[in-house]
Amino acid sequence: MFIADFAHENNLKPLPPSTGKRGKVAVIGSGPAGLTGAGDLAKMKLAVTILEGQSEPGGILLFGIPEFRLQKDVVRREITELLHLGVEIKTNMLVGPDFTVDDLFEQGYDAVFMGTGTSLPRTLDIPGKELSGILTATYFLRMVVLSDSGKLDESETLLHDGDNVVVIGAGNVAMDAARTAIRRGAENVTIVYHKTEAEISSFPSEYEAAVKEGVQFNFLKQPIAYLNKKQMRALNNIRRKPAESDETDLAGLLVQNITKTDDGQFVTEGGQEVIPCDCVILAIGQRPAARIVSTTKGIQVDDRGFVITRERPYGMTTRAGVFSSGDVVHGPATVVLAMKESKKVAAGIAQYIDAKKLLEDCCED
Repeated sequence: MFIADFAHENNLKPLPPSTGKRGKVAVIGSGPAGLTGAGDLAKMKLAVTILEGQSEPGGILLFGIPEFRLQKDVVRREITELLHLGVEIKTNMLVGPDFTVDDLFEQGYDAVFMGTGTSLPRTLDIPGKELSGILTATYFLRMVVLSDSGKLDESETLLHDGDNVVVIGAGNVAMDAARTAIRRGAENVTIVYHKTEAEISSFPSEYEAAVKEGVQFNFLKQPIAYLNKKQMRALNNIRRKPAESDETDLAGLLVQNITKTDDGQFVTEGGQEVIPCDCVILAIGQRPAARIVSTTKGIQVDDRGFVITRERPYGMTTRAGVFSSGDVVHGPATVVLAMKESKKVAAGIAQYIDAKKLLEDCCED
């Protein structure tokens, strides 16, 4: 980030646009994996087209990481630099409805790079899951970005001043959601986690920042049901005239207390508790969408749905010419890992295209 800022502040000229003479690559997705791969491929004199399903490129960098951690103008600036390198970006292009991998090969692309990430959030299949007031962290963070940029009304974030918010999960995304909820006017924000403080998966710095900003933590609690207003009143022996929203609006979270034994096992004991809340934000992980795999023959995934890739050429899937990197391969991790792997995959794509072109030349002779 320092190098990028230094170049921008000192008006250093970017590299000349790619000649595109080496070959043609389609990049699906414009998150950290796709943007990194596209930039490196363009620098290697390949013609690159990014196909993005959303209305604006950036992926998780733009819609998943809060402004206080990553300024959006920095992301947009880096995307502009890709345009200077000759990268073409097509938005509102969704795999399946708008195109398939086979279509891309028919259009003359020599290779396809999948950088689609893990776009499907995991949810909890517990009673009350249909109540209003239950959000996924990815949806919430995206709505906040759209609201802050003036593309949505602030009410679309589905969070109100004075709300009591519960965030389920203890990874970096959970910390982002909790800290964002505070900034959006929530009165109380509590993170509920089924393990201990020592086992949270977020970076220590993110946890410390959340604590400093007033996020409360409730460890060793397993959510077992969402409760509506009617159920909460019954638990508290409150009588009043029923309202239309009593059975549809979230009002509490029922959790099971958990104990960690001396041998490290987690057991459900200690009874149950109810945490009153107006909103629950789920940050319990994500999984890949199957749009590419379901519309393309020959791409194998593991039992969790993550794409299987080869070591040589680096990053190629089980279908020749189709490469992949980022969270869709190794699971949700850091932006840095996605970028690091994508640089290696870009080199693998260049090697593949060079070999492909050489064989084509030999066959012509």
